[in-house]
Amino acid sequence: MIKENQHLLNQLHVISDGVLVFVSMMIAYFIRFYVFSGIEGVPFAYYVYLGLLAVVLCLLSYGMAGLYSSYRAIRFHREAARFLCANTLDTMAMTSVLFVFRLENMSRWTLVFFFLVSSFLLLSKRAAMRILLRRYRRMGYNQKHVVLVGDGPMAETYLKRVTTDRNLGFQVDGYVSDSLTWKDLANLGRYDQLEQVLDSLVPDEVVVAVRAADEAWLPRIIAACEKTGTKASVIPFYAAYIPSNPQVDNIDGLPMINLRRIPLENLGNAFLKRAFDIVGAAVLIVVTSPLMLLAAVGVKLSSPGPIIFRQVRVGKNKKEFYMYKFRSMRVNAKQQTGWSRDVDPRKTAFGSFIRKFSIDELPQFFNVLKGDMSLVGPRPEVPHFVEQFKEEIPRYMVKHQVRPGITGWAQVNGLRGDTSIRERIEHDLYYIENWNILFDVKILLMTLFRAVNKEKINL
Repeated sequence: MIKENQHLLNQLHVISDGVLVFVSMMIAYFIRFYVFSGIEGVPFAYYVYLGLLAVVLCLLSYGMAGLYSSYRAIRFHREAARFLCANTLDTMAMTSVLFVFRLENMSRWTLVFFFLVSSFLLLSKRAAMRILLRRYRRMGYNQKHVVLVGDGPMAETYLKRVTTDRNLGFQVDGYVSDSLTWKDLANLGRYDQLEQVLDSLVPDEVVVAVRAADEAWLPRIIAACEKTGTKASVIPFYAAYIPSNPQVDNIDGLPMINLRRIPLENLGNAFLKRAFDIVGAAVLIVVTSPLMLLAAVGVKLSSPGPIIFRQVRVGKNKKEFYMYKFRSMRVNAKQQTGWSRDVDPRKTAFGSFIRKFSIDELPQFFNVLKGDMSLVGPRPEVPHFVEQFKEEIPRYMVKHQVRPGITGWAQVNGLRGDTSIRERIEHDLYYIENWNILFDVKILLMTLFRAVNKEKINL
């Protein structure tokens, strides 16, 4: 039933997109010539034809961008990013068409309004569909029925994820394994009985997550899925070592998984991020310079010692550098190795104030200009803790493959100060493996939003 429902939903999705694209062009025409009282250089019919061209271009580009795949497989912020990229290219393509066919009298402003209107309408529609589907799934409808093959750690992890988040809409009907592992989930049979199980249940999907010891069963399991025409997805037993967005290379037809894909290894991405950092840091230094001047005076008057506190931190490629902060503590013997906490007797009264609002971090904009740090990235640690954590926490050293940041994905999710290092690393790795410039902008805006809210709460 889910397959028929999904097929119908996709058809309605495509048709409604086409209608909204055409309506967006008509609204754009109305805004350009009636709201702003423009002079029409060509008949209205030309804009009708342009609207029909937009429908064809947009539906093709949306399909190529994967915007008609299941909502279960992609988060909304990723879908929105794909949509805006596709819509931008479509608008540029239509502008090029007007230029090539010498339609100088057709309004380019209409295309600008079209981009804005269509982006608003179609993204709103997609957001509304997600909300409706989530409510529908919570009621037990639109469930994707799954047979789980295997009972290893990855199978257990998958089971926890889909049962915890009911919004995903997965219903695990049972598992196939040679062992009786779970009491709360039906055992449907042994591995050699999988074909009969699939013929009997006709699930929407099979998720294969066998143990390393049962890997020899994989060819027969996949063969059973193909013979019964059942979609199969495989979670390898080494999935814990694979990034959330893996890159698959091809060596003469042999697929090879790149276990650590880092977008910032691309020279274009690295240049874009560095340019963003330089411009952003320069602007922020100018904007916050009065605040930094007041902070410097306050630090000097609060206690004896230097205004700027320099501490050795470990940065990109494990290179050590001096990170700058306004001094918030009295000069002490443990200032290079001791871990500061929210309640710390070493802090001065003024130091507590500037730390509450993160004013002590402002000198790090100069670290960004020097190239030691980035505006956004994993927070750097002192060498003492790096040596300790790299032995205790798997993949801890991966964070040193990019520049550390003033703020980061872990920090905007509340993981700062004396919080779980393991959770911080999980967030840092997610950032590193999924970086794009819009992600940086999002984190900076979340940092600003949290700072403003924090100030309101403390007033």
